[in-house]
Amino acid sequence: MSESQMLVFWGVVFGRFAVPLAIPRYPLPAIFAALLLDGLDQTLFETFTELDLGGYQSYDKALDIYYLALAYIAMFRNWRNLLAFRAGRFLWYYRLTGVALFELSGWRPLLLIFPNTFEYFFIFYEAVRLRWSPHRLTKRLIVLAAAVIWLFVKLPQEYWIHIARLDTTDFIKTQILGASLSTPWPTVLADNLWLIPVLTLLAIALVLAVRWLLERLPPADQSPDAEAEPAGEAITGHTAPRQFFSLMLLEKIVLVSLVGIIFAQILPEMQVTNLQLATGTAFAIALNSLLSQALARRTLWVAFPAMALVNLGPILLYLFLSPGFEGSVNRNNLIFFVLLLTLIVVLFDRYYPAYRRRHEARESEAAAGRPISPRPG
Repeated sequence: MSESQMLVFWGVVFGRFAVPLAIPRYPLPAIFAALLLDGLDQTLFETFTELDLGGYQSYDKALDIYYLALAYIAMFRNWRNLLAFRAGRFLWYYRLTGVALFELSGWRPLLLIFPNTFEYFFIFYEAVRLRWSPHRLTKRLIVLAAAVIWLFVKLPQEYWIHIARLDTTDFIKTQILGASLSTPWPTVLADNLWLIPVLTLLAIALVLAVRWLLERLPPADQSPDAEAEPAGEAITGHTAPRQFFSLMLLEKIVLVSLVGIIFAQILPEMQVTNLQLATGTAFAIALNSLLSQALARRTLWVAFPAMALVNLGPILLYLFLSPGFEGSVNRNNLIFFVLLLTLIVVLFDRYYPAYRRRHEARESEAAAGRPISPRPG
């Protein structure tokens, strides 16, 4: 593989890792960028490299779960509307359960039964937050938005991808443009110059449609700001130790266990049973929870390496001291697996207190009978 091809490959891989890290701070542009990169990575590889993508597919699926997990964790930091948060939480765990069941069984209809409504619901909420207070979202509107996304967006998309097993870019290339799968995209576009005026007209129509919609929406509460409101004290001000056995610990174990089971099924040569994985995850999470309290005031640049050392250190030491064991597991996959789970745990511990403090305060206001005034963000 040439140097330019290596540059394309590692640029895409770095983007798949780095872009989702911006979701907590810049939710809407970062989730769009992650979604776009997820859809274009294979096309970029096919167009600019001669890579055998067989081994990449497993990592691609794992990275999909990774960026959606960071989007869910970003909800702890940013979402002020409790009803929308609960809806998003349900949609996330519903999809995550479906993906875990699919990876364990291989029965593809499960991906249609458990559609990824969460991703577009996240985008819907953040699009509203861009100009309006999320407290405008009533229970009826939240349910309606989730239902429309579920029935009219995700079900057709899940059927297209997972049941019909059609690839959109391949379908366009072969069925609409009449080219073969092996034809490079620059050649396809050069042979179909009529696409330029068509795409231009579609772009103009889209802009006009968005403008028409915006003119009929309620007046904006704020000027557009892609950056989420600072979480402030809720993240950095852990002055009192948290209760060890709590709903936070339980949810973290469930979240990381489900993600871990999915990763273990997706990544090749991850030879571990689901019982071993769940037991090991619960133990590791308990240990990490104790350490995270000590690191609560530290930056992510300190917390993540420290947690990674705790999680990876014993494994790497055992591999070093037991060379015979190293051959029974793919070391690179193991390191990839542990680092992704560690990052999820670190961000969960960092942002969950923001959700807990915010919504405890809101529920206290409601219990006291005081009106809950809309707040930005």
